[in-house]
Amino acid sequence: MVKLDRFDGNNFARWQDKMIFLLTALKIYYILDPNLLPIEEHVPTDDGTQPSVEAIDKVIKEKKKREEDELLCRGHILNTLSDRLYDLFTEMKSAREIWTTLEFKYKAEEEGTNKYLIAKYFDFKMVDTEPVLEQVHELQVIVNKIHGRKIVLPESFKVGAIIAKLPPSWKDYGKKFLHKSEDITLEQIQKHLRIEEESRLRDTKNLMIRETKVNIVEGSTSKVKNPNLQANKNVQFKKKNS
Repeated sequence: MVKLDRFDGNNFARWQDKMIFLLTALKIYYILDPNLLPIEEHVPTDDGTQPSVEAIDKVIKEKKKREEDELLCRGHILNTLSDRLYDLFTEMKSAREIWTTLEFKYKAEEEGTNKYLIAKYFDFKMVDTEPVLEQVHELQVIVNKIHGRKIVLPESFKVGAIIAKLPPSWKDYGKKFLHKSEDITLEQIQKHLRIEEESRLRDTKNLMIRETKVNIVEGSTSKVKNPNLQANKNVQFKKKNS
């Protein structure tokens, strides 16, 4: 049996999918069908006579099963809600009323969140002042949230977005991937970026070491006195005759 996390107002689509699977497995999902017809109190006959005892018993059993299924369906929905939502919806006696109210409220909110996440994804820009791989991971966090909303982005699209969002100093590096004929996976592009970033960090470190050495040498040289300016201690100055 599927394990359901308690719904607290977040990730409604995921909760709803799991709930549908559970109720279908229990054979009570039909209770939520908006076109479900009520069971007739009396079974009509073709000749207008009274229905048989068997027919009446059948109707009674069907009504009893419907009531039990309604109770089960309502109970399963309520039991998968957080305490806060349980208190809000427990007064509703119909499983379908609870279901449609949840759907109306949280599906609309989720659609608004979807638009926000997609806009955030497209507006994301990498900068030169932060490590590239860290920014790629930030972008992937947004992608995972989008996937959680049941919006699937093709891998080639995600790879292309990473390349397009590289910071200014990486633009030339990113262009070489655009000219490749074969597709590159998300794992491969992250591997390439990691190698390139490590290489750039080494180059920067080596440059700083070289510049430090040059500064030390130049500083030491400036401290050496010019021998031509030193006084010759061997020179004897004659005193003037008085």
